[in-house]
Amino acid sequence: MRLICFGKKTFLKAICFFVFTLICIISSGFSGSRANAAHILKIGLMDEPKTLNIWLARDKWSGRVLSLMYQRLYERDPDTLELIPWLAEKDPVYDESTVSYTVKLRQAKWSDGSEFTSEDVAFTGRLIKEFKVPTFQARWKFVKRIETPDKRTVIFYLEKPMAVFTSRTLTSPIVQKKEWAQVVEKARNSEKPLTTLQNHNIEKPVGTGPFVLKEWHRGAFLFVQKNKHFFGTGQKICGRMLGPNIDGIIFKFFGTSDAAVLALKKGTMDMFWSGIQPGYLEDLEKEPGIRLFSNERSALYYWGFNLRKPPFSDVNLRWAIAILIDKDFIITRIVQGHATQMDSVIPPGNKFWLCTDLPRYGEGLIREERIKKACEILKKAGYTWEVPPVNEAGEVVKGKGIRLPNGEPMKKFTILTPPADYDPLRAMSGMIIQEWLKEIGIPVSAKPMAFGSLIQQVTSQHDFDAFIMAYGRLDIDPDWVRDFFHSGQDKKRGGNKSGYRNPDFDRIADESAAAMDKVKRQNLIREMQRIILRDVPYIPLYTPDLIEAVREDKFTGWVDALEGIGNLWSFCELKPK
Repeated sequence: MRLICFGKKTFLKAICFFVFTLICIISSGFSGSRANAAHILKIGLMDEPKTLNIWLARDKWSGRVLSLMYQRLYERDPDTLELIPWLAEKDPVYDESTVSYTVKLRQAKWSDGSEFTSEDVAFTGRLIKEFKVPTFQARWKFVKRIETPDKRTVIFYLEKPMAVFTSRTLTSPIVQKKEWAQVVEKARNSEKPLTTLQNHNIEKPVGTGPFVLKEWHRGAFLFVQKNKHFFGTGQKICGRMLGPNIDGIIFKFFGTSDAAVLALKKGTMDMFWSGIQPGYLEDLEKEPGIRLFSNERSALYYWGFNLRKPPFSDVNLRWAIAILIDKDFIITRIVQGHATQMDSVIPPGNKFWLCTDLPRYGEGLIREERIKKACEILKKAGYTWEVPPVNEAGEVVKGKGIRLPNGEPMKKFTILTPPADYDPLRAMSGMIIQEWLKEIGIPVSAKPMAFGSLIQQVTSQHDFDAFIMAYGRLDIDPDWVRDFFHSGQDKKRGGNKSGYRNPDFDRIADESAAAMDKVKRQNLIREMQRIILRDVPYIPLYTPDLIEAVREDKFTGWVDALEGIGNLWSFCELKPK
C-alpha cells in the first residue's frame, strides 16, 4: 500500500478545510436556528470509496459506505450470528417438494419515497444471473427462476437443494428496479454488457438503508444523511430499538494512520473505521475521551503446504512441522498478544460451526519437547539424519543432513511470505518458523515476495513448496471450507491452493452443500474440520484481534460484534451524549 505523507503546514490546511466544509454541509443540510446543533458523526477512512455502483464496488471503503444504503433481506444478529429478517418480514419457508423458498417482505420504502416490492427483489436476482456479476454470481447460479405472486411475496425455485441459499443468496444487496431498469436495457444491448453495467455512474444511490447520500466532494469527504423513509426507524428488531438517532455521517479520507489517529486525538474525528495497529495502542489508552474496542475477526492466518509433490506429500512431515510451530510464541512475541490462536480453519468466533475436539499439535510442549516429538514421528516414518536432532543420550542437538524415507537427501525448500512492508507479521512468522525447522536439520529458507507475485505463484502456477497467507474476512457460512479443500477445486485459480485430495472429504463436503437441515450440516462441517486437521494441508495459526478507537465523549451505543463495531447495528443505535 502506498503511503501519502503530509507536511505540517499542508496537514493543518487540510484540517481547516475539513472544518470549514463541515460547517457548510451542516448549514445546507439542516435549516433553521438549530442547524449547528445537528448530530453528525465524523468517521475516518484510510481511503476514498472507488465507486458507488454496487455492481462494481470491490474495495472495502466503497462497501462500507454502500452498506448503509443498499439493504439485504436478512441480516446477522450481532450476538448470535443467526440470520434474522431484515427487509424480509419472516424466516424463509422451504418447500422440499418443489425445492423452493418463499419469502414474505416487510413493508418498506426506498429513499426516494417509492414502495419496496417483490419486483425489486426479483429484478435484482435476474440482473445478477443475466450479467454474471462477479462476487454475486456464485450466490445465484443455482436459482432456476423467481416468481412474485404479490407485492410482498417472492418465491425462489432452485435447481437443486443448496444449503447456502439462505446464508448467501438471501444476504445479497437489493437494488431498486426503477433506478436500474433503463441501465440494464442499455447494457443488455451493448457490446460488453457487464462492463457497461459496471461503468454506469451512480450519483445518488436509491436504497432502503438508514442513510442516503447527500454530498460527495471527491478527495475530501462524503456525507450521508439520515433516511427519513428507513423502515427500521422506531422498530424493535432482534430486541434492539432502531434509529438512526443521529442526523448523518461525514466520512473523511486519510492517507495514513498517523493523520487519522491525530484527528481522533484532537476530536476532529469520532471514529477511525480501521484496525488500530499495536504501535498506537499505548498512546491512545492514555488519551482522555478515547475508548478502544477489541473484537475477534472472521479471519484465518495460516501455513499452507504444496501436497502435489514431495516432500510435503508425506503427512508425517506435515505432522512434524505442525508440532514444531509454536503458535503461542507467534501470538505472544510477534503479534504482541493481539490475536486468538486457531486450531481449526474456522475462526473461533464462529462458534456454531466450529469443531472443538481437534488435535492441538505440540500444545503445552516446550521447545526441546517439540523437537523430540517431531523427531520421533519422522524416525518412525523412515527419515534419517547424518546428525540426529536427538542423540543417543536423549539430548537435543543441532540436526544435520536429513534424508527422506527413500534415502535421498531432503532438498532445500522455500517458505513464501508477503514482504515486511505489506504484512510484517506474516513475514516475521516465516522467519521464525524457518529457524524452528532448521533445528531438526530441515533445509529451508523464508522468502518474502511481492504479494501479487505470491498469489500468482501459489494459485495459478502451483509453483511453491510452502507459504504463509491469510484470508482477511471469511463468510460466517463456512461453505468456503469445501472450496478450499475439495479436489474439484485443485485447478488453476481454484480455491484448493494446497492440492489436497481426499475422496472421503469430497463426499462429506458435497453432502454438506446439499444438507438443508442445519444440525445435520453442522455435524458434517465439523467432520470436515476433523479430516483437515488430521491431514494438515493447512496449519491454522491465529486470527488477529480487531482493535478500533472512538471518541466516547460524543456518542454512545456502539455494538460489539464479530468483525468489530463498524456494523449496521451500531449506526442504527448510536445516540449523541
